[in-house]
Amino acid sequence: MINDKNFKEQLKGLQVVEISGESCANCLTLMPLLHDIVSERDNLTLVHIEADENTMEIMKYYDVDRVPTVLLLDDGEVFARATGFQPREIFELWIDAKVSEHLK
Repeated sequence: MINDKNFKEQLKGLQVVEISGESCANCLTLMPLLHDIVSERDNLTLVHIEADENTMEIMKYYDVDRVPTVLLLDDGEVFARATGFQPREIFELWIDAKVSEHLK
């Protein structure tokens, strides 16, 4: 799990970052769905960040003001963002399209 201390050094490579809150029903549903999607792709890693007092610097840095938020990062730099819950098919299409576009 990523926390405020040295978070920029912890976020390397192509990553799907899921930012959620423990009392958010959509967040609890989203994490296993993203885990399945990312596990089927060799070039991505999934990172979970819990939105709480220990991750305020990260939330501010990435301008996250609601959960769930999904960020696509390349070495810590955002190249795509989504908020809210979507069905698996939508997230699969979105992730594949954004990663493909980014790698061109």
